[in-house]
This record gives sequence, C-alpha cells and structure tokens, in this order.
Amino acid sequence: MISIVRDPSYNYLLICTKDFLSFLSLSLSLFLSFSHSHPLKFLSDRILKAARVVYSALIERNPDLIRDRKHHLKSYRQCCSGKDLVDWLMKLNKYLQSRSQAVGMWQVLVDEGIIVHVKQELNFHDKDTQFYRFLDSEFGLSHLTNEKNKDQSDEELQEGLSLLLQMGPDALLTMILRKCPSQRSAEDLEVIYEELLHVKAAAHLSTSVRKELAAVLVFESHAKAGTVLFSQGDKGTSWYIIWKGSVNVITHGKGLVTTLHEGEDFGQLALVNDAPRAASIILREDNCHFLRVDKQDFIRILKDVEANTVRLEEHGKAVLVLEKAESTNQGGTGNISKYTVMSGTPEKILEHLLETVKLDTNGNDAIDPCVSDFLLTHRVFMPSSQLCPCTYHAEPSEGSELEKAAYALNTKQKIVKLIGQWVALFSQMLKDDPIAVDFLEVSEFGMNTHRNYVYVQIYTDIFRPDHTSVTLMLPVNTSVQEVMSSLVNPGGDHVLIQLYRICNKGITPLKEQQGPDQSTMDTWEQMCPKDIASQLTNYDWELFTAMHEVELVYYIFGRHKFPGVTTANLERFVHRFNEVQYWVVTEVCLCTDLVKRAMLLKKFIKIAVVLKEQKNLNSFFAVMFGLSNSAVQRLYKTWERVPSKTKRVYCAYERLMDPSRNHRAYRLAVAKLSPPYIPFMPLLLKGNNTFLASASIFKKNTYLPVSCPDSEQSPPLRNPSNIRHYVQNFEVIDNQHKLTQLSRAMER
Repeated sequence: MISIVRDPSYNYLLICTKDFLSFLSLSLSLFLSFSHSHPLKFLSDRILKAARVVYSALIERNPDLIRDRKHHLKSYRQCCSGKDLVDWLMKLNKYLQSRSQAVGMWQVLVDEGIIVHVKQELNFHDKDTQFYRFLDSEFGLSHLTNEKNKDQSDEELQEGLSLLLQMGPDALLTMILRKCPSQRSAEDLEVIYEELLHVKAAAHLSTSVRKELAAVLVFESHAKAGTVLFSQGDKGTSWYIIWKGSVNVITHGKGLVTTLHEGEDFGQLALVNDAPRAASIILREDNCHFLRVDKQDFIRILKDVEANTVRLEEHGKAVLVLEKAESTNQGGTGNISKYTVMSGTPEKILEHLLETVKLDTNGNDAIDPCVSDFLLTHRVFMPSSQLCPCTYHAEPSEGSELEKAAYALNTKQKIVKLIGQWVALFSQMLKDDPIAVDFLEVSEFGMNTHRNYVYVQIYTDIFRPDHTSVTLMLPVNTSVQEVMSSLVNPGGDHVLIQLYRICNKGITPLKEQQGPDQSTMDTWEQMCPKDIASQLTNYDWELFTAMHEVELVYYIFGRHKFPGVTTANLERFVHRFNEVQYWVVTEVCLCTDLVKRAMLLKKFIKIAVVLKEQKNLNSFFAVMFGLSNSAVQRLYKTWERVPSKTKRVYCAYERLMDPSRNHRAYRLAVAKLSPPYIPFMPLLLKGNNTFLASASIFKKNTYLPVSCPDSEQSPPLRNPSNIRHYVQNFEVIDNQHKLTQLSRAMER
C-alpha cells in the first residue's frame, strides 16, 4: 500500500511504502506535477513592455476604438473589433506590407493572454464581428504618456512594434496549425509544408509524405510541466512531434530514460506495431506545443506511400526505389506525375536516368534536376572509375536484329547526351580527372573552353628566413611538393633540413601577421556608405560566381575524400566573410576618439542597410556579426551616442541572426527575396541536414546570374578605383584576445 500526503503549506510529499523502488517512476511523475503547482505566467518582459506602450498609444490616439459593442442582439462591454485593431496598426506602422502581418502582431498578444477574445477563441480574426479586450488590470497596462516625454514614448513604441513585427510570423504559423485540418487553405498547407522541411523529425521524409502530413497535423498544447501525455501500457493513438518545449521519457523500473527536445518525435513505434506504449511521456517544462498525427491518418499515409512506391529487386534485395510524385510542367500548364529516385545502387540509378533522358529536344532545354544532382554528386558514391565503364555495359533488349540495333543506337544517343550534360556542368574541371579525360578522349590542346575559376594563376610569395621573398606564379590547387620542386635550383646543392623545434619564441612575426596598429578611418571617412557597400557587393559577386556548385559537395562531404580536387574558390569566399567581420571589429577597436567611434558604428549600420537592399546577405551578416562581437558590444558609452533611430534599425536586423527554429528568421527573409542574391554561405556550410535534404546546395543556378549585376540602388561611385582597392585589401586583427584588450583600453 502507498499513502501520499501533500502538505498544502510547504508543498511536499510523504510517501510510505513497503516496496519503494517499484513505484519510483510513479513518485517521479507526481513530484514533477506537484512541484509546479504555481505555474509561472509565460510572459516575456519584452512582450509585456511592448503591449503596454501599444495600449498607451491606442488610448492616447484613438480611445474611441474601445467601446461597448452589439452583435446578434448581444452586448459586449469595452472591447475592440479585430478589423479596427488591424486598421489602426496599419496606419501606425509604416513597415507593414500586408494585413496578415498586422494580424500576426495581434496574435502574439493573444497567445500571451494580454488580449482575449470575448468568446475565448484562440485565433485573432480580422473581422468587424470579432471582439477583443485588453486585460489592462491584470497586466498593468496603462496610459504612459504623462510619465514620460513624447520622444521617449515614441521611441519605445517603435521598439515595441518592431518586436511584435518580428514575432508575428511565428504567431501566424501557430494560428494556422491551430486551425482544423479541414479548414486550412492551400496557402496554409504550403506554409506548414515549408516548416516541415526544417523539422528534424521530418527530415528523412519524402516530399509527398510531408505534403500529406501538412494536411492532417493537429496542434496540441499543454500549459503545465508534469502533465502526463500518455502512460506506459496505454494504447497507441497518435504520433507526436515536439514543436516547442521538451518531455521526459520514463519507464517502470528504470525511471528517467531520456529527454526529447524541440524537433524530435515520439509515439511511432506503437502505431506501426499496433502495440501498447513502451514508456510514459511527461512534460519537462511549461507551455509545451506538439504537432500530432492521429493513428488513422498515420496508417493511411503509410499505405499511400507504399502504393506510390515502386521497388526493383535483384536476388531478394531492393536495388532501386522510386516514388511517384507530382511535378509542374515546364510550361506551367499543370501538374504531371513522375517517378523520382529515392534510393538505389549507383548502377541502377544511372540506368534509370538514362531511360528518362529525352532525345526529341533541341538540346537547349534545362537539365533535369535529378540528372544534375546525380552528376554533381556522383563522386561521393560512384567515382569516375566506376561511372565511365558503366556507360559501356547497356544490355540490348530482346527482339529482332533490327530492334536490337535500334535499341543500341537509342542508348548510345542517350549516353552521348548525358555525357554532354556532364561536360557542360563540369567544363574545364574535368581536366583534373585523368580517367574522365581518357574516357572523353579529349587532349588539353583540344579543349577550347576556359573557366577562370579552375586554373586562376596567383602570385605566391615564398619567404626566406631573412624575410626576403621569392615570387612564383602558381595555380591555386598547387600542392606543397610542387611548390618545393619549383624552388629547387637544378645546379645547386640539395640539403635536407630537419626541424627539431617549431614556433620558436625567437622567430620574429611578420608585420603583416600582427595586423594594423591604427584605424584607417581617415582613409574611408570621406567614402559614402553606399559606395563602400556597392564595392563590397561587386567584389562578392566576383568571388561567388567563380565558385562551382561541385565545390560545395566536396567541402561538405570532406575534400580529403576526393583526391586532386580543389575548393579554393569556395574557401576564399568563406574567408571573405571572416575578413569583413573582423574588419568591422578592427576599425571600431582602433578608433580611440569616442565621437568618431559612435559615427563609425552608425556608418557600419548604414553599410549593412545598403548590403541588405542589394541582396548581399553574406557581407550583410558579416557586418552584423562584427557589430555583435563582444569587443564592440561592450562599448556602452559609444553605443549611447548612436542615434535611437539607427539603433532601432540595428536591433531589427540583429533579430535576423536568431538561430531558433532552424534559423527561421533568416529563412523568412530569404523567402521574400527575388533572385539573384548572394546567400549567407556559412549557414549553408554548417552541416545542416535539412539543407542537404532539400538539395538547396544544388540549386545555385536558380539565383546565380551569368555576370555580376550592378546595384540599382547605388549612385555613381566617387573614385571607384580607390574604394575598390580599399575594399579588396582590408587589414584586420583576427585575434579576439587582442581586440578585447583594445576595447578595454578605450572603455574600462
């Protein structure tokens, strides 16, 4: 027997049992529940502050919006209509581009319980017949203008509106998820599908499965930690994806087994095996949100997937798996059904791709995405030593000699077209692959096309111990052994030098290695921020267009796995990000004058504004990361001198760096851009599986121009050659310790 006594004053448990260990999990569950008997209100201080200033502005400017209203012979005291609130916000905030953005901002306050629907509905509606009240007494909302001057109130209002605008998309997404699945529009389903692309639990699912999930997902939320979602032994009824929060997985006898967090899932096994729950799931924190798929929908989706899947087996093993999917016609006239490759052996995938090659085209049509993906990534799973021989081994179909001859001719034509696409994708890079060169039977002399990004010649300074140098002209992919061989004097003595000690303290660092010792502000303070940003963008386009898509493949999978390849252009572009970032920090930390330093921050923020307008996200984020560096952020006296309007712009841009929800803020910003644009490259290279799963790294051609575009926003450059030289030759300090020391020396 167990007796449980809860003391109401001190909130503790007294448990008496003969066999305590067997009831350990029960005790843990009860403790988690009781220990949160006084749940906190989940109000961010910043959201509450924003609500107060918005409420104050509403009372001051349009107090008549809050009044008694009637609808269907029923009266509602002191409330606002949803349409009036949206109209008021649209007039107040010039940054709003659509009413849905305003709806999202009000939805943030509805989710936090600051405004409530008169009928306790959870979604905000932009309608005349939907009424809402501010809970001014509970949350301390009041008219604040009398206590503060008008300028300060306006500044706080803009900050509050900016915060709500930034949080609005998440609130809108939650609102869509709360809708009954049958009430979701096509736009709603597309929004949910886009989010599933970045959810860990759905990363391995195919496109068709994600689209079906978007139509059946149900939003479920629980307010208190300790809530038991289901218990061990219960019948399995749903599959869950954690949208927000975390849960504990507990079993009898073992207690806490593991903890699951945002993006992870649980509950599949019981549905697939039609078995009882193998563990209990208990909320680890308050205010947890889940995406739920009920068993009936889960089983139906599994059956649909199986029905749309074709498996080719040899010797009892699947060698090719195809899935039926909808795709849009090239003319955009409608959707067509086609089978896409899900998995298979390299040989069978190649056979399938050859079968899908169309010969009745003029040759100017775009390469099939499946074919280009295969050709760009083939060295990962099928190097040229395997790919080239496979094209020789097409088996003739059965039939007459005439039919076999026709089959052979057709196959040869398809192979020629596929190889032509291979050459078009890689061009001069194939010269680095001797097997491919032998296969194509093309000599170096006969190759007339030239791509600058492969064999760019660079000046390489080889330094002697006395700090004098020997200048050589070498390809960017030259090995160390080749460099050494080129330096050897054929008629001289060759002496092998063995190093017994490296990094000797007696070695004098080169001046260039120590970084600059004074700011270059005098050089560029006369330069316009737009001119600097334009030259940054022009140079970034040169570096970006020099890259080849396959460099991303080599870089992500590991260049050491592909002998003889180079990723020099990609590495230079990545290095450029760090260079720009530390340029910002270096200039600020070397500027000793407080007033000039504040002007410098303002100028960098203006440069960031122009970079974003020019859709150069790589340098934009480099400047923003530089401004957010700890050595810059700690300069409180300097930031105090930056105008409030400029700081608001910086704060708004700073939120784009928020990594939550798989960098959702960045993804939403990119979704609003039309190509061409320069992406935030470090984010693409960080090893994010969702980017790889969506094959976004293979879609460079969708936003790359043939040549570097001129910015439409930029005026004619003053002394463009001087600015260009300055932008391409930054001198930076990349030692964080030294930067921090410089920062502390200026402001202790």
